[in-house]
Amino acid sequence: MKPPFRADQVGSLLRPAYLTAARKDRQFQDRAILDAIKKQEAIGLESITDGEFRRDWWHLDFLTQLEGVGLRQNPGPKFAGTEEQPPMPIVTGKLRYAKPIMVDDFIFLKANTKKTAKITIPSPSMLHLRGGRAAIAYADMEEFWSDAASVYREAIAAFAKAGCAYLQLDDVAFAYLCDPKIRDNCKRNGDDPETLPARYARTIRESLRDKPKNMVVAMHTCRGNFKSAWVAKGGYEAVAEAMFASSVDAFFMEFDSARAGGFEPLRFLPKGKKVVLGLVSSKTGSLETSDFLKRKIDEAAKFVPLEDLCLSPQCGFSSTHHGNQLTQDEQWRKLERVVQTAKEVWR
Repeated sequence: MKPPFRADQVGSLLRPAYLTAARKDRQFQDRAILDAIKKQEAIGLESITDGEFRRDWWHLDFLTQLEGVGLRQNPGPKFAGTEEQPPMPIVTGKLRYAKPIMVDDFIFLKANTKKTAKITIPSPSMLHLRGGRAAIAYADMEEFWSDAASVYREAIAAFAKAGCAYLQLDDVAFAYLCDPKIRDNCKRNGDDPETLPARYARTIRESLRDKPKNMVVAMHTCRGNFKSAWVAKGGYEAVAEAMFASSVDAFFMEFDSARAGGFEPLRFLPKGKKVVLGLVSSKTGSLETSDFLKRKIDEAAKFVPLEDLCLSPQCGFSSTHHGNQLTQDEQWRKLERVVQTAKEVWR
């Protein structure tokens, strides 16, 4: 079976204590990644990640290696329940893919697993959403969107040349735009939240224009994941049609709580696409039962055929180096529960 797999995962994993204490040490990173690979394989996962152990932030480590991207403090909306807030990317000049980014990370991962190595990078939407038009130095926004798609085509080509067959675009834009407060912030930034979903989808399509046929590209949607805190809430209804027009092969969608709404927007899913149901929370240590997960899968199957569904946690366990508020044991039990339940549902 090609990706996404019936039991899949979003990507980031909690850092072991020795890596947390010295997270920039390459030897410690290598050791932690090799340990994580063995653990993922042992519990039966088919998609294997490096846990994003070489990164501080799920998106900024990639984006800031593009020429023309800088950082500034995020004025809002903010993560609740934590004083520390992630910085946000801004576009300070012309975008260029001037050097390979994270390709060596992928090569190390692929060389050390016999399963499917999966690399995750932020969606091109992440160059825009937080700061919007006000944080883009381009005079012509069409030129900005064209350059954004171009640098992503180059990045994807570099991963493909390294043998990548499973790439994930991590995206908060679509799910954030389900929340009225985010839409109001977009207006303050000089954007029209009604047209942004279609604009983001078009840029993703253009980014994937030259991808190899043997490369599966998924997109993970998220409402925020920082030290178990979140930013946005609201169901997918307002963005589903545009999001599903992004030309990716599969959609990792959060459905872990009432914040994500119901499964009804899945009715817009195009034929031939897959949905990976993010039903297992990566924000808390409480372990979901198999019966609960099966009931939720049955509900989703009213809108999408069961054969087009898969199961995963709703997000990564450590989208930033800080990690979420659960233990390593709780994390692995949750991933084991995903594998166990998937085997029972899709025999």
